[in-house]
Formats: sequence, C-alpha cells, structure tokens
Amino acid sequence: QVEPVESGGGLVQPGRSLRLSCATSESIFSSYTMGWYRQAPGKERELVALITTRGTTNYADSVKGRFTVSRDNAKNTMYLQMNGLKPEDTALYYCTVPHMDYWGKGTLVTVSS
Repeated sequence: QVEPVESGGGLVQPGRSLRLSCATSESIFSSYTMGWYRQAPGKERELVALITTRGTTNYADSVKGRFTVSRDNAKNTMYLQMNGLKPEDTALYYCTVPHMDYWGKGTLVTVSS
C-alpha cells in the first residue's frame, strides 16, 4: 500500500468533536513526516497539521488549540482529533506524505447545525 487511506469524516454539529484516521504502510509511516491538509469548497488546499517521525507537531493558526495530530507507530496510523469544530472547518481532509507527494483520496468533514 502506497496511497494513504483516510477515514472518520462525517456530519457533526458546531462545537462537537471528530477524529480522523490515516493508515499507510509501515515502511512509509516509519520513515516520513505525515500531514493533514484540507480543501474547502471554492478554496485552495491548505495545511492543517504535520507530525514528524519523532512526534514533533506543527499546526495551522486556524486550528491551534482545537486540533491535535498524533501517530500510533504500532498501527502505522496517524490521527487528527478535532475538537470545538466550527462551520469553517467544513472541508475535504487529506492525509499526505509530503516528502513523497503521496495523497489519500480524502474524507469529508461537514460542520453544520
């Protein structure tokens, strides 16, 4: 498996939480920084969060304090815990391996009452 596979998207009310998952092969997961990007309707794709193999994280200002990226090395899986969701978080969320330019197909998150 080369292409990352996302899961966990859905429809959620404002203020609620959602957790996204991204799985890929062990060889990729153990070697590279992983990331989450998102693309809202009519907007460009933007960085949400990155996490290195050592667990160092980086976040977009718009999600700091609300979103947490983590990785489970035993499961070769990266997570994005999203709390305090806002309507402006509505987007297609992509998992990526930036160094290899690998992208998943995306999982849709819709925040609406």
